[in-house]
Amino acid sequence: MYQVPQIVAILNLTQDSFSDGGRYLAPESAIEHAHQLTRDGADILELGPASSHPDAQPVSAEAQIARLGPVLAAFEDATIPISIDATNSEVIRFALRSKAAMLNDVRGFGDVSLYPELAEASASLVVVHSLLARERAVREVASVEEVLDSIDRFFGTRLDELVRAGVQEDRLIVDPGMGFFLGSNERASLAVLRGIDALHRRYGRPVFISVSRKSFLQKITGRPLEEIGAATLAAELFAVTQGAYYIRTHEPRPLRDALAVLRLLEEED
Repeated sequence: MYQVPQIVAILNLTQDSFSDGGRYLAPESAIEHAHQLTRDGADILELGPASSHPDAQPVSAEAQIARLGPVLAAFEDATIPISIDATNSEVIRFALRSKAAMLNDVRGFGDVSLYPELAEASASLVVVHSLLARERAVREVASVEEVLDSIDRFFGTRLDELVRAGVQEDRLIVDPGMGFFLGSNERASLAVLRGIDALHRRYGRPVFISVSRKSFLQKITGRPLEEIGAATLAAELFAVTQGAYYIRTHEPRPLRDALAVLRLLEEED
């Protein structure tokens, strides 16, 4: 029987996110959608003030913080935990001051100057692997073997660095990356999904998976972005059966419904 995952709902406060850029840039739209995501079954609400796709434009720390402020204020007294998807060090510091329950850094917390502050905080840290450890995904071509080796080398080093800096190990969550974070070879994402249980056993930390609307699903299905909802759900459910503890998704409702059905089907009579 699989572990029932925590559903992390994506709220992009961005101009150029690949699937919903500009839709929730206005605070009123963002707050309204945030409430809808909670009604749809999100366990955690993740706010992203800057896009990480390969063609995204840089966004200053000041602009990112300005995007986050109104939504954080609207949910100040809410019970749903807030995660902040940030890689800029000043934005991470703002997130720490804002008492975010979780921080998600696509560079995997590579700024060692932040380590004393991370050690003193209580937020969970989603340590994300990416092939070239940049702020945005890449279109590099890499073999499956190269990607898997990169994941092992990255977590073998970065988790140890964070623990030695004073971060409690039970706050660390591993995200192996998906889609362009693993380069342009769609088979790399498939191999990583198949290896979720091995990743968990190797490092002893919960695994965080984000396949929602990723480009590798478009390549596999031949469908445009707006038509890969079914492919997303299939990949998310597979990740759950392999032991993923966190699923980051744009659409929590279909995932929540599918998990309810799957759970009943797996129950013994």
